[in-house]
Amino acid sequence: MSDPNTIPVEGEDTEVLDDGTKNILMGIIAQLGKSTDLSRVTLPTFVLEPRSMLERITDFMSHPQLINHANQLQDPVERFVAVTRYFLSGWHIKPKGVKKPYNPILGEQFRAQWKFEDGTEAFYVAEQVSHHPPISAYYYASPENNLSILGDLLPKSRFLGNSAATLMQGEIKVSFTNRPDEDYIITMPNVYARGILFGTMLMELGDEAAVKCPKLDLVCTLEFKVKGFFSGSYNSIAGKIMRESTGETLYEISGKWSDEIFIKKGPNKDVLFDAKTAKIQPKIVAPEDQQEPNESRRLWSNLTAALKVNNQDLATTEKSKVEDAQRARTKARADKGHPHVPRYFDSDGKGGFDIKLKNISSDPLEAKRQIVDFIFNTPAPTN
Repeated sequence: MSDPNTIPVEGEDTEVLDDGTKNILMGIIAQLGKSTDLSRVTLPTFVLEPRSMLERITDFMSHPQLINHANQLQDPVERFVAVTRYFLSGWHIKPKGVKKPYNPILGEQFRAQWKFEDGTEAFYVAEQVSHHPPISAYYYASPENNLSILGDLLPKSRFLGNSAATLMQGEIKVSFTNRPDEDYIITMPNVYARGILFGTMLMELGDEAAVKCPKLDLVCTLEFKVKGFFSGSYNSIAGKIMRESTGETLYEISGKWSDEIFIKKGPNKDVLFDAKTAKIQPKIVAPEDQQEPNESRRLWSNLTAALKVNNQDLATTEKSKVEDAQRARTKARADKGHPHVPRYFDSDGKGGFDIKLKNISSDPLEAKRQIVDFIFNTPAPTN
């Protein structure tokens, strides 16, 4: 059980709301019951982080040095540890206070690329493929490093009294393209905003996550711990890397996802990841005036500008413009009987999504040409 009245330790991101802001939240919450789905509730703009969820996902690509050469590791357990480290490295990047990114509109997309010191590159595309339920699909590829990441995210928000929970459904598939069928399947922890009615507002990660590689017979079970009422600390994690078939523990994981994470084998304990010293690799995004109208930064540019100068009235107006335009397009499609067709992704028939690009070459340079052409030159559907 989490204690909403406990002030976090120094350095934690917290937020204290003024009376006016609190009254707005109370007005919304008065209309809700416990466990109500918040995705159908229009939240005030002061809770927004000035970027879309499609861009927020790129935080997990912020430390490519942790995985770029993992495919070259000959020890399969070392490769598994590298993937686990990479997954754990993205959670420390977050805005100050308790903020949530924009909910992407249907058909919204975000595209980016990275250039690394060794001359290799990576490319990313994300698309909102469904609105009800909200599903974001994304694809990251670095062909020269034999790496691809395919994921879908279906966040479900719930009101829980003095907390709001975002249940992070969906999964991530990390693949080394030079190692057939060696796929790493990752599930995520849930996100909690504490103290939304009383006490100090703060964000916590909670519940369980996992990294699995069936081909290697390896699994990492992770518990993201919330602060207890009388004991515990913020942002703690604990986990084990095991042989899935036998349950044999190979490593133990501990620490804080916002600080140092440790890995232990027998008496030997080492730093797995240190958020304080890790270097963030900047992504390259086209200027807004060179983006398409439905690309995240251009689509939400007026809302973002209003939030950055704390003009909440203007932010509300600009947010409504984008959402009203989406509703009009949805109605027009429905009137014509035309379903929405995603640009980059197809349903896999099992609740997830696959990238439409098929038959990617095993030659890294040819694969890079294919992926660049696909992400940046695929024409938009006419729906």
